[in-house]
Amino acid sequence: MVPRLGHIAFLNVLPLSYALAHGAAEGLDILRASPAQLNGRLEAKGLDVSGVSSITYARHADELLILPDVCIASDGDVRSVLLVSRVPAEEIGTQRVLLSDQSASSHALLKIILRHSYGAAPAYETRALTPEDPVPDGAAASLFIGDDALELYHHPPNGIRIYDLAYEWKRLTGARMVFGIWAAARSFAAAHPAELAMVHGRIAEAFRRWDEAKDAAIAAVLADGRFTRAQLTAYLGSAVVWHLDAETLAGLRLFYRYAAEDGLIARAPAIELAAV
Repeated sequence: MVPRLGHIAFLNVLPLSYALAHGAAEGLDILRASPAQLNGRLEAKGLDVSGVSSITYARHADELLILPDVCIASDGDVRSVLLVSRVPAEEIGTQRVLLSDQSASSHALLKIILRHSYGAAPAYETRALTPEDPVPDGAAASLFIGDDALELYHHPPNGIRIYDLAYEWKRLTGARMVFGIWAAARSFAAAHPAELAMVHGRIAEAFRRWDEAKDAAIAAVLADGRFTRAQLTAYLGSAVVWHLDAETLAGLRLFYRYAAEDGLIARAPAIELAAV
């Protein structure tokens, strides 16, 4: 049985991308896509294990288990989940806000931040967005995630305000923000425990060995000229948190609580970790 693994195609998981390119993909069937695309494939049972938006687990906890030890989180500024706005956040009110079609957790986070920190209740629209036209005509602001957001963070357009949503979450709650987790289908975990343990081991090992691989991994993605070595070293050295420890789990539970209270999910689920 060849496990089907969904892999997020963003720089925030470069340790795993590099490991998969250097042997860790052996014996795996890998689909590389955005978080939103992987969310849908895992929900449709087209994958066995996948990196997904953390909100996906809350919406399908009866069918999924969270893999222990690993996540995509932040403890303050993350630089790659941004509200890009023509106006101060305090003035957004009921204006139109565009949401990247690549994400799900950040949609919920933005709605929580705008409601609780800025008293805003915008008209939201999900669509494809590009850094070249970050806030199209007719919109007050846009939500960007991933590599496009990181580009805007380092090269903000004139007249545009940048709000780091992980910083805003930390300011609102004092907690870490968990954007992504690795989840397994419960049916796969029950039927193929050895394969699940193998997949988890490959993922966890990639992040554990990051210090050994980081120079070569960063060098491998510099060719497109989008980011400098210093920018990527800082981003992958302090902005992104990959360890799903007790403090990070507490932040995840708090995110689910806010999302449930604001009607963004049906209820805050109990967090059940896969036995690996």
